[in-house]
Amino acid sequence: MQMTKVSPVRTDRSAAPAAPAAPAGHGPLRRLMRQRWFIAIRTFAVFIAFWYAVYLWNGNPLQLPSPLAVVSALWDLAASGEMFEHASISASRLLLALCVAIVLAVPLGFWMGLSRTAEAYIDPLVELLRPISGIAWLPLALFIFGIGNTLPVFIMVYVAFFPILLNTVAGVRQVDRKLISAAQTMGVSRRAMLRHVLVPGALPVVMVGIRLAFAASWAAIVAAELIGAPSGLGFAIEWYRQLLMTPKVFGFIAVIGLVGYLCDLALRAVQHKLTPWAEGTELS
Repeated sequence: MQMTKVSPVRTDRSAAPAAPAAPAGHGPLRRLMRQRWFIAIRTFAVFIAFWYAVYLWNGNPLQLPSPLAVVSALWDLAASGEMFEHASISASRLLLALCVAIVLAVPLGFWMGLSRTAEAYIDPLVELLRPISGIAWLPLALFIFGIGNTLPVFIMVYVAFFPILLNTVAGVRQVDRKLISAAQTMGVSRRAMLRHVLVPGALPVVMVGIRLAFAASWAAIVAAELIGAPSGLGFAIEWYRQLLMTPKVFGFIAVIGLVGYLCDLALRAVQHKLTPWAEGTELS
């Protein structure tokens, strides 16, 4: 029988194929560029560069100040404490208005969500008033409440009421009916069902409504303070506009955006704390 010669296996490590190189996309620089905070910094850098280019093209610092002038004005406002004073006043009005709107809208939303009869009576009035902007009530509110804290709070409550109400109704309606039927089968009382089934089921959508209400009311407070308040961020903008101090006007506009962003972050934290089981329902 003919024997087949088997060639020896080479064990020379130098001939082994080289390990594939790590993809360039997984380098530290690429990971840094994908970080959310780094993307935000790049976005702001592009925005400031565009702002500076428009400032140079315009050539009128009274109409459009430079970014450096606005930063200098912000520094002066912060050093004097004026920026924090007006921001705290507006934020306190906003907090009060949101609390009042929640107390009014959430129980009414649960009632409408659970009772078709209540919805039939209340919904036409809601849909009649909802398209009316809160700013449209300023002349009448100024006549009734005068200049002070009540007018901006009233405007914010009006603006915040409808998003909270409609999202509460939607949240109650989307609660799993199987859970309600199971609770009824087990003889759970109405109060216990409300506390352990309906409220947890509707809370994620209610929190979305509160965030939407915050955004709308924060935009409305500036217009309300422009006319009907002796203090606050809107009042400060109008005051420095009359004095033709445009950098401070832009500075307070930046403070409005910053305070609104920080308040929204706080609402997100509250939302995640109260509804950790519903991460997919919140606004991003």
